[in-house]
Amino acid sequence: MKIFNELLLKFEKPDWSSNPEFCVIDTILESRPDIILMLKSDIIGSERASSFGRQDTPSVEQIVRAAIFKEMRGLDYRELEYAQNDSRICANFIKLDCREPYSFQMFQKYISRINPDTLHRVLVEINKIAITEGLEDVKSLSQDSTVVKTNIHYPTNNSLVWDCVKTSTRLLEQLKEEIDTLDFIDYTKSAKKTFYEINVTRGEAKRIPLFQKQLILFTKVINQTSNAIKKKSASIIAEAIQEELSKLLVLMKQVYDVTWRKEIKGEKVPNDDKIFSIYEQHTDIIVKGQREVLFGHKINLAAGKSNLVLDCQILRGNPSDKSLFNPTLNTVIENYGIIPRDSTTDGGYASLANLEHAQETGIANIVFNKVVGSMQNIVSSSNMETRLRKWRSAMEAIISNIKRGFNIFTCNWKGWIHFKAKVLWSILAYNFRVMTGLILARLRSAPKVC
Repeated sequence: MKIFNELLLKFEKPDWSSNPEFCVIDTILESRPDIILMLKSDIIGSERASSFGRQDTPSVEQIVRAAIFKEMRGLDYRELEYAQNDSRICANFIKLDCREPYSFQMFQKYISRINPDTLHRVLVEINKIAITEGLEDVKSLSQDSTVVKTNIHYPTNNSLVWDCVKTSTRLLEQLKEEIDTLDFIDYTKSAKKTFYEINVTRGEAKRIPLFQKQLILFTKVINQTSNAIKKKSASIIAEAIQEELSKLLVLMKQVYDVTWRKEIKGEKVPNDDKIFSIYEQHTDIIVKGQREVLFGHKINLAAGKSNLVLDCQILRGNPSDKSLFNPTLNTVIENYGIIPRDSTTDGGYASLANLEHAQETGIANIVFNKVVGSMQNIVSSSNMETRLRKWRSAMEAIISNIKRGFNIFTCNWKGWIHFKAKVLWSILAYNFRVMTGLILARLRSAPKVC
């Protein structure tokens, strides 16, 4: 009840009372400095603080607070820089102490270093605070999965070939500025024309000659890219561009192979052999039931009765929901040291093996929204089964609140590590918002002292 009591004093100040979410977060961070220390090694790494020069680097605490403020308000880094001047609560929360605002480059440099594994540990610690304060008891557990898309265009073999051609040409133009002896031919005009022709052509027989023409041109681009990589230069910039071209060349060859097999030979190419974006190479293809195909990553969430997200798993590939039930259940028990009394999920998680595992773990009421075959839910009463079935639908609302409230339908952060970090920052921001609501409800119901 420590946080609850400290909030009563802070709410007397107008800035905090009108911004209860940041009041709650500020109180948590001040009472638990170890949470800041958990993120310290990620932020500064092996760097040592210097006593020389301008002392204008934000502290670890300021970086963490800025990252939280950014996610809670849905800001980008430039807007975060502006908010330091424009918003009094931002300046107070980040603890600027009348100093000049930090640049967006400074915050991006340090916030982007925070590892998703560390963020997951922070999520667990925040939930443990909620348990200590009596906001959550981990007696009931609900699971559901969703998909967060990566920021890519819809991938087709035609578009991937075009992406390779224009990207390699752009890098070759940059390389030529560093190496005068480099010669290459710009094929983008011809490739773009064929790209549009393929897009508007219907019928496999008519498209094959166009793809053959495009792949001949693509071969020339691959060859001149390979030759450019072998050029020697004393320029560090040139070496960096050549390194980038080397990575791109591997992708170009993969795109060529898949396009030839699918569009020319008519093979059915396995998903494991495909690439869905040369920019976001970690992207997976996700198919859930009979719904549309999505490109991103599957996210498995576990929530308690308070609607706090207790666990978040960001997955590679397209694993079935059945395979996610036991690992998530085990993780929740391991992280919080509490065996839930109730477990409820939708029918996608239902299997006899999952039912038996949950029973062996010690869960009393196990409900799948739809059971398969002769399998039966294990419940203490039919009334309990009905209540758990109804409560399971709350997971849909939780997922909707996270995606809508923190604009995470599509992740704009680049790379696999940053993708996971962005999702976990959104989950943390959501949990702070839920905790605030629970604490405010308790404050309203508390007896007033005259």
